[in-house]
Amino acid sequence: MDPSAPSGSLPLPSAHGAATMTNGAGASMSTAVVLPAVPLPPTFAAAEAARKRQEQENNAIRLVHLLVTCAKAIQAGDYAAAFNILTEAHTALTTKVSAGFGIGRVVSHFALALAHRLCPAAPTQSGGVLDAATSAGHASELYRQFYDSGPYLKFAHFMANQAILQAFDGCDRVHIIDLAIMQGVQWPSLIETLSLRPGGPPAIRLTGVGPPPAEDGSCNELHEVGLRLAEYARACNVPFSFRAVTGHALDSLQPWMFQIIPGEALAVNSIYQLHRLLVDPDAASTSLPPPIDTVLGWITAMQPRVFAVVEQEADHNKSSLVERFTNALFYYASVIDSMEARSPHHRSLGAEAYLQREIFDIVCGEGSGRVERHEPLRLWHARLLRAGLAQLPVGPTETWQVLALLRESSGARYGVRETAGCLTLMWHDQPLFTASVWSGAPTNTVAAGMLREPADIKKSSSDNSDQQQVAAGGISMQ
Repeated sequence: MDPSAPSGSLPLPSAHGAATMTNGAGASMSTAVVLPAVPLPPTFAAAEAARKRQEQENNAIRLVHLLVTCAKAIQAGDYAAAFNILTEAHTALTTKVSAGFGIGRVVSHFALALAHRLCPAAPTQSGGVLDAATSAGHASELYRQFYDSGPYLKFAHFMANQAILQAFDGCDRVHIIDLAIMQGVQWPSLIETLSLRPGGPPAIRLTGVGPPPAEDGSCNELHEVGLRLAEYARACNVPFSFRAVTGHALDSLQPWMFQIIPGEALAVNSIYQLHRLLVDPDAASTSLPPPIDTVLGWITAMQPRVFAVVEQEADHNKSSLVERFTNALFYYASVIDSMEARSPHHRSLGAEAYLQREIFDIVCGEGSGRVERHEPLRLWHARLLRAGLAQLPVGPTETWQVLALLRESSGARYGVRETAGCLTLMWHDQPLFTASVWSGAPTNTVAAGMLREPADIKKSSSDNSDQQQVAAGGISMQ
């Protein structure tokens, strides 16, 4: 040992972490010194990233507060204050919060809606979302992109089809009324499943409700939908006929238009449509029944075996702008978050434009000008029971099938929750859409009379039968 070393000291380690010692014979040897593991402090880069994330979160919370405060100012009629607050929010959105993802992506839609409400004639700067809506040129394109963006419509179609299949068990002639057929994407899977039914498929009659043809004489999309479905049914060897019923709103239709035939098993399908028939809860009562009561009245009169209803699980039918705005902000934050998590590297402008049209209506519309009047399950449950419909509870089989569908197509972060015999699509703990299944109560004489075509209209129809067939968009494949 080095005589110059202080008594009791240990040999100092070499550059490689080993101490050199000499034995009694003068030979040297190396002994490794094991130092205790000490956790390293976070690097500067990691600490800076954490700081920026926290700063972004704080800025986002402040931005949400600014937008809610702006909505309060608008509700109070203080438009000057609302404009100043919105200007501050716009500055924060462009300098402190990224509008490309996360909460910034959500609040950018609501900030734009508030701007449109304050200055409806001003051009919008939406970062491409509203431009996508305009370039698509048709609501069906936005619908298609929303369909592809997540399991929302797939969940709705699956639940409705399962209920319809059960109701049609053992029936040879069936009639489906789709209250908003759109592109008809719900029906090929049902046609294919019925084609495989033991004993052969039933004869299917499908009535699709949609808007009237454009005044410029452009192609009638309902006619094209009917042709596509007829060709698909032909390939599956299923007897099939399609008929279109057009109208600007469901309450403008009459039940006799659907040509109910005794002996056919009837199903009525409503996907995200009934909320458009609601009115303000505190609106003054009039002598006329609200549109929802009118439509549910003739649906009940049809005595369907099954009435499949899917609606947004939300609470946006409030007279108060602040309540609507706050509820919608949290609801659409969950929907857009689920879309973003499912496709983090792909932003569907069409799907966001589909949602943004709903956001604009909720934020900018007042009174009879607002159509997106989403309400929660408890209100729908009571309303459908009052209409004389009987609930058909969803069973455990459907629950497991939906869970398997979600895991296969959308990942494990989606789930379902059973409430009062209905099934709700969930994103984490946030309910998004609820499916319920109902059956028509027996009709009385007056209700049955609603289904017959008035004599004066019937005479006109018989005088122009060929024209009526063309106008109805009738397509058959027997």
